Amino acid sequence: MAETDKVFAGSIPKLYDTLMVPLIFEGFAADMAAQVAAFSPGAVLETAAGSGAVTRALAPRLRPDARYVVTDLNQPMLDHAAARQGADARIEWRRADALDLPFGDAAFDVVCCQFGAMFFPDRVAGYAEARRVLRPGGRFVFSVWDRIEENDFAREVTEALAAMFPGDPPRFLARTPHGYHEAARIEEELRRAGFTAVAIGTHGKLGRAASAHDVAVGYCQGTPLRNEIEARDAGALEAATERAAEAIARHHGAGPVAGRIQALVIVASD
Repeated sequence: MAETDKVFAGSIPKLYDTLMVPLIFEGFAADMAAQVAAFSPGAVLETAAGSGAVTRALAPRLRPDARYVVTDLNQPMLDHAAARQGADARIEWRRADALDLPFGDAAFDVVCCQFGAMFFPDRVAGYAEARRVLRPGGRFVFSVWDRIEENDFAREVTEALAAMFPGDPPRFLARTPHGYHEAARIEEELRRAGFTAVAIGTHGKLGRAASAHDVAVGYCQGTPLRNEIEARDAGALEAATERAAEAIARHHGAGPVAGRIQALVIVASD
């Protein structure tokens, strides 16, 4: 993973939240919130919270006396999430590295992480940290994107940009968000981290947007893919966005668009 894969700054957090979250994250966030809330946890830690899609879905479902600690390594994303969340004394916002959590052992009933594990530079270490802070019988609930071939918009944007930059195609989407999807590998790494029970399910949905252009702006300007485009040509961002929009429109039409999105959802425990 390139260092720029982790840079969510500038205008990226706002575009990510206004375009990418409704497109591909909200449905899975609602599912994760329901799954976590069903455990009736007294203390929840969310890692790699991003712009707060899960936080907004989960907080209303938690017990009135619950403790909910929301963390992310990227401060601009965390600030954006906190600004969008209503006042809630149960929530503590904290910048934290999922691989080096600043919490004591056995502090939480559930650790959850939506679409963050792909960004961990050492996943076994991140999983071991989640296990360390879980109480006996606690659960680690997280999700990762399935292979890019099962995710229409990400594949179409990647192919469009490869045609635009044939000598050095931007590969952020294939390399990182969609680069960690082998169930056997995920289970093996969780077991190396000390988890003994691992359940992995594949979940598919439809991502919807008002237009192909909205999808293209979301991917090209609201994710670290933007950093890769601008690294190749500082003035090419708008042209790259239009090229991606044209590719999406060819597959899904000029009006409102819908495309397949697919993820793996994992629950691990001792």
